[in-house]
Amino acid sequence: MHILSTLSAIAGLASIGLGQSITKVNDFNAVPTRLGMYVYVPSNLKTPAPIIVAVHHCQGSAQQYSGESGLMPLAGQRGFIVIFPNSKSGGGCFDVASTASLTHDGGGDSQTIANMVKHAVQKYGGDPDRVFVTGTSSGAMMTNVLVGAYPDVFKAGSVYSGVPDGCFYVAGSTATQDPPGWNNQCANGQLTKTAAQWGDMVRGYYPGYNGTRPRMQIWHGTADSTLRYPNYAETMKQWSNVFGLTTSKDTTNTPPERLYHDHLRIRYCHDGTTRRIQR
Repeated sequence: MHILSTLSAIAGLASIGLGQSITKVNDFNAVPTRLGMYVYVPSNLKTPAPIIVAVHHCQGSAQQYSGESGLMPLAGQRGFIVIFPNSKSGGGCFDVASTASLTHDGGGDSQTIANMVKHAVQKYGGDPDRVFVTGTSSGAMMTNVLVGAYPDVFKAGSVYSGVPDGCFYVAGSTATQDPPGWNNQCANGQLTKTAAQWGDMVRGYYPGYNGTRPRMQIWHGTADSTLRYPNYAETMKQWSNVFGLTTSKDTTNTPPERLYHDHLRIRYCHDGTTRRIQR
């Protein structure tokens, strides 16, 4: 989680990596949806190496997100692998709407990305016990899907301005549809469910799984006009239910201004009893 927790603070490192570039991978199992796979493998790779999957937003690309995320300089410092999936849909979005993608090994973009991880483990010496995923907007939605449908692959996820796992589900949407489904009600923050209903959706994507669930970080801007802010509360409800957490105790404090300027931070602790709200 230390790697994931630093993502929001590394933008200033991007200039260090101006000479770095990602490499297209052609020999991985691209079935079923044939997303593009790009990787950054630093020369000082750890053995075995942690893996971060970084998923771009709509109208984005792997190449673009490799610069936006600022992950390559950090990978060079820490010796981990970065995978940048590349959507091939017309709008550059990922499939988070079809039953295939919302099911473990059911097909769709989620299974193709899981195949990328398997390839990185086998070819580059990636550590299957230290695989993490992060993304923005459509990439955040895919992060939720991956953590929900592939808890056996990912150890933690960090989402930036997404929606709850399964919120974009559209009946009849297929894994090969272009664009891969869009749910206006969800995007506008109008789709509300109980915590248990959201949690049941996550559990339903891999009903035979009874192992440890990946940890989660959830970030969302209040001024987001594409995936509106109420999705933050719905996502928090979902994952708190999956983890069996409650909010029966509240405490407040003031973190350093340089860390949380004009931010609200909510932390759900693993003892299931404490919520800390920090501004």
